[in-house]
Amino acid sequence: MNPALQGETKPQNVKTGISQKYRLLLYASPFLLLILVFGYFPLYGWTYAFYNYKPGIPLSSEQFVGFKWFLSIINNPYQFEEIKRVMTNTFAMSLLGIATSILPVIFAIFLVEIKTNWYKKLVQTLTTLPNFISWVLVYAIAFMLFSYDNGLINKIMIGLGFQDGNINYLASGEYIWLKMTLWNVWKGLGWGAILYIAAIMGIDQELYDAAKVDGAGRVRLMWHITLPGVMPTFFVLLLLSIANFINNGMEQYFVFQNALNKDSIEVLDLYVYNTSMVGNNFSFATAVSMLKSVVSVVLLFVANQCSKWVRGETII
Repeated sequence: MNPALQGETKPQNVKTGISQKYRLLLYASPFLLLILVFGYFPLYGWTYAFYNYKPGIPLSSEQFVGFKWFLSIINNPYQFEEIKRVMTNTFAMSLLGIATSILPVIFAIFLVEIKTNWYKKLVQTLTTLPNFISWVLVYAIAFMLFSYDNGLINKIMIGLGFQDGNINYLASGEYIWLKMTLWNVWKGLGWGAILYIAAIMGIDQELYDAAKVDGAGRVRLMWHITLPGVMPTFFVLLLLSIANFINNGMEQYFVFQNALNKDSIEVLDLYVYNTSMVGNNFSFATAVSMLKSVVSVVLLFVANQCSKWVRGETII
């Protein structure tokens, strides 16, 4: 090669490598900024847990109380019982959520088996749309179906002779964990199946062809090829769900809560909201929220270690 040409090419390659590095950093900077603003900057609010904060008064003028609110969780019998009740609700609903996480896998497998394309697309669209409906609208639908006076279910049940009178389904605290789980499944089934459908599409088609040559039917193909092909994706999402065990949201339980079912429906996030916004005890609510974050981090590392033991790979 001509030395003159070689001398011209080398600096150009170095310059391209440096610009590429900074270009990638520039692409990632908006996301890093969003994480900084919405993920780390709000952690400044944790300082409220160490003061006897009252709304409207500057934090610098408040009394510093140290770990008073953290110790009150254990030392105050009433607050300890409240935390225990709330944690019971949180763990129960999270366990039910994990138990039903296999349903999107089953739904995705059967959906892919539908041969009529227009019907497959229709089913996938109708089951995915509820994910984009807010929980306020979901409660409006529930109110039309299960309200005490004019609910459709009450009218049907009375008309068929299964009920003597109206039943207030929404206000009842009975089976509230199961009710909330069913609403959550209805809302997220189609959306949760999208990742599994993508995983199924990535399975090598030659495996199906070889199994068909050996005489395997549709059921055996689903059981011996499709299901094992989806399981790695399922276990990763399952471990992430375990790591996010106590962060099961607030909006769903907030719109469905009332005076009669509050004891059974109040999860940890909703308890923090009620304690701060309704009970006007921001400092104690912040302390509970901080402990929740610590538990979430611990569960994340436990799930990561479980992934290493079971799959030989870590998730973080």
